[in-house]
Amino acid sequence: MISKRQFFIGVLASSLLGGLIVLLGMGLLGSNNSNNPDDFSQTTSLTTSLGEIDETPRTYVVPEGINFIKASRSAVPAVVHITNTSAPSERSGRWSKLFGRERRVRQSTGSGVIISNDGYIATNFHVVEDADELEVRLDDNRRLSAELVGTDPDTDLALIKIKAGNLPFVDFGDSDQVEIGEWVLAVGNPFDLNNTVTAGIVSAKARNINLISGNRNRYGIESFIQTDAVVNRGNSGGALVNLDGDLIGINTAIATNTGTFNGYSFAVPSILVKKVMDDLLEFGEVQRGLLGVEIRDADGRFTDELSGVHIRGVNPGSAADKAGLKNDDVIVGIDDRSIKTTSELQEFVARKRPGDLISVKFKRGGDVKETSLTLRKKAEYLARTPDEISFTYKIEGAIFADITESIKYRLKVEGGVQMVELGEGAWKEAGLKDGFVITKVGDQDIDSLEEFQSILDNKKRDFYVMGKYPDGEKEYFKIDW
Repeated sequence: MISKRQFFIGVLASSLLGGLIVLLGMGLLGSNNSNNPDDFSQTTSLTTSLGEIDETPRTYVVPEGINFIKASRSAVPAVVHITNTSAPSERSGRWSKLFGRERRVRQSTGSGVIISNDGYIATNFHVVEDADELEVRLDDNRRLSAELVGTDPDTDLALIKIKAGNLPFVDFGDSDQVEIGEWVLAVGNPFDLNNTVTAGIVSAKARNINLISGNRNRYGIESFIQTDAVVNRGNSGGALVNLDGDLIGINTAIATNTGTFNGYSFAVPSILVKKVMDDLLEFGEVQRGLLGVEIRDADGRFTDELSGVHIRGVNPGSAADKAGLKNDDVIVGIDDRSIKTTSELQEFVARKRPGDLISVKFKRGGDVKETSLTLRKKAEYLARTPDEISFTYKIEGAIFADITESIKYRLKVEGGVQMVELGEGAWKEAGLKDGFVITKVGDQDIDSLEEFQSILDNKKRDFYVMGKYPDGEKEYFKIDW
């Protein structure tokens, strides 16, 4: 057993040995330093060099496929900030006055994409909707007034114009060539943070989120490019570009439960955008052809087919009707393109114009068939021929007739009367237009022309009428009697 005395002697010896080693090491270091007279100057030079700035232009070496710099440089100068200023409507103004509230001017903001060097800008319809004034702020901070060229609520797109030249613009890319998993950039002005760029991948194509279509708009076209690039309020109308900086979509919506980005955003494909912009520029409105069918996805629940578009109904007199398509047929192709979903079908047809001839491949009872049809104008098949109008009722400059079965089917109404001719008088002064279908007078439903005539013959004071236009838009009017 080691005694206390031996233990302390051991500790002391270890301490002395350690101290000796430290002293020898310092001596050697000092000896080395003394043999290098330039050492201090080297240290000074090193310290100085850390504070200098290398002004040599950088050469970016980025792995192919994830270089966002080129796309950003191309897209950012061509994306603009849009301010929409609108005054309260006359109706909202009356309510404000009634409740003692001040009528306030409303402002909202969004984004747009310059698509030509002479100032044409693509954006969303909801960005410019109800605008009394539109102001565009460019990337160089110039602020210019814009005029509205045209809108298409069916695709939530709009075209505006500023008076300027030699502007940077984005070239249209081919959205058909976009691949799931491909890197893309979203450029816009979220939360009024100008020229914000975010990156993500394409996570799906031909996506329908029931934003435009549905009960609110029976003709709405949804075939969105879905990405996980961060998009927020203010990005609407901005650019979705590929890594070459080409425009492949207009950012339009996000999937969210909070009002802010929750993981997915949606853009209108560039091919559809270009078609709409061309129509608005050339005609002032979109020229859209219709098949004239009620459709849903073929997913095995209603037919034996697991993909394609199931025809639920064919409108009498429509292009599909004339081509021989029938209920329960499943459309699987248009021209040389396969069709798997309603979104794909709607987008492809929306690229066409009335009068265009297309080939339709469909399945009937398991057999593949093909037919050709000529697309017709929106609601053209609701037009009335003189032979279809047996009885009419003329009052206050307007002529009314019973609605046909095809109109009932298309508008999903059980009865009503249609204005087939509009002249000077109370109806025109109220703002009605040709083709309007009246389904209710006051709080009374209208089943037939005879009932409509009986009600109006006994009217002695002003009243309201409600109904729909042939495109499904609901309206009501006050008739000064």
